[in-house]
Amino acid sequence: MWVSVFRYLNRAELLACMSVCKAWYKWTCDKRLWSHIDVSRCSSLSNQALAGIVKRQPVSLDLSWTPLARRQLNCLLTRLSGLRELRVTGLPWSCLSALVSPTLPQLRLLDLRWCEGFSDAQIKALILPPGLESSRSRLRNMVTLHLSGLDLSDSTLRILQRHMPQLENLDLSHCKNITDSSVALLAAAGTHTRNNITELTLAGCNGLTDGCLSYLKRLPSLILLDLRGCKGVSRRACDAFISDLSHVALYCMMEEKLIQRLD
Repeated sequence: MWVSVFRYLNRAELLACMSVCKAWYKWTCDKRLWSHIDVSRCSSLSNQALAGIVKRQPVSLDLSWTPLARRQLNCLLTRLSGLRELRVTGLPWSCLSALVSPTLPQLRLLDLRWCEGFSDAQIKALILPPGLESSRSRLRNMVTLHLSGLDLSDSTLRILQRHMPQLENLDLSHCKNITDSSVALLAAAGTHTRNNITELTLAGCNGLTDGCLSYLKRLPSLILLDLRGCKGVSRRACDAFISDLSHVALYCMMEEKLIQRLD
C-alpha cells in the first residue's frame, strides 16, 4: 500500500522519505518507484551512487554528460538486467567501450548523441563484437537509436540494416557524412529500414539535397521526418513531398522542414 502512496512523490520527496525510518527506506527503494533514473550532468558518481542505482534496478537510465570510468559503466551494465533504455549523450569512447561487453542488456533505446571518438569502427564493435555470431547481435531488439553528431558513413547504415531488424526511430541529425545516397540505402527495397522506419531525424545534415525526398517517399511507415536545418533541401521540395503522398496519407509541415503524418 505504501508503495502506491509513494508513487505520487517526486524524486526529491522520495529521497527525503528515505531518512524517516527503516521501513520507509525499504519502501522508497522499491524498484517500481525508480523505473527511470536520471543522473545526467552530475560532476561525478561515487561508488555509493552506483550501488544505489543497482539497488533500484531502473528500466531507463540517463547518464548523459556525467563523467564515468569504463569500469563504472561496466559495473552498471553487468548488474542492470532489466535495463531497456540507456542514454549516454556526450560520453567518450574510452568509457563507452564498456558497451562492447557481452553482458550488454537487450536494449530498446540507446542514445549516443555527440559521443566523443565514435565512428564506424566503434559502431561495428558495439553491434558485432569479436567472436559473436552476426545473427546474434546484442542490439537486435533495438527500436530507437540516436546517433546525432557522430562521424558515421554508409557502412554504419548497412550494419544497422542487417542487425537491427526492429529499428523504427533513427536519429542521424548533424552527421556530416550523410548524403542522398545514404537515404537511398535506408530506403532500399527489401530492407528492414525501408519497411519499419517511423521516425527519421536528419536535421542539420548539409550533405542532403532535394533529391533525398524521392527516396524518402518509399518509406511506407514514416510518421515523422525532420529535415530542419538541411541547407540543401528546399521548402518547395518538402511541399512537393507532401503533395505527392497525399493519395496515400495526410502529411503536413509542423515547422519549417518538419513533416508529420496526421492520419
